[in-house]
Amino acid sequence: MYCQKCGAQNDDQAAFCDRCGAALPKVGATPAAGTVAAAGAVQYAGFWRRLAAAIIDGLIMGAVQSVLQVILTSAGVINLDKFMEDLEANPDTVDLGPLMAMFWILGVVMFFVQLLYFAIMESSSKQATLGKMVLGIVVTDYEGRRISFGRALGRNLGKIISQIILFIGYFMIAFTQKKQGLHDMMASTLVVVKR
Repeated sequence: MYCQKCGAQNDDQAAFCDRCGAALPKVGATPAAGTVAAAGAVQYAGFWRRLAAAIIDGLIMGAVQSVLQVILTSAGVINLDKFMEDLEANPDTVDLGPLMAMFWILGVVMFFVQLLYFAIMESSSKQATLGKMVLGIVVTDYEGRRISFGRALGRNLGKIISQIILFIGYFMIAFTQKKQGLHDMMASTLVVVKR
């Protein structure tokens, strides 16, 4: 949680701020909806910083996808060498079924890998994916505390809606007061600069 006096991040169970010694609110205390414990001291992560973190996470997920593709190919789901030979020899009679099956399998597996990656990392003690860690930002609730796995999962499922509506849910980050995307609002979460 964040100190209301100096804005420093502290352990959820701490009674006093590690930096300034001020008393911290009790964990059981519930804030008014939409409030943040150190509203003046919290720095919300803006659109460009969050985009940079998303690009880093996208590169990581791309590497994971490449490894999964190698595994699927090695497991015999598709023989890419034979497919390429058949394609060159006679492009009109090539069976695209195995290739399409591989991409469907890969797509479904990657959907769940990404969902779990984001939910596990953002609900962990780090409160951030690897991309967010590099950029020094964390996902919190309105009190500055770590979010639960369920909330992190819901937040990341909410990204589907942010994408379906032509990514407007993401562009909202640039225009909302607390730099929240639609998925952040749906899950009552914030993305803030780590102190």
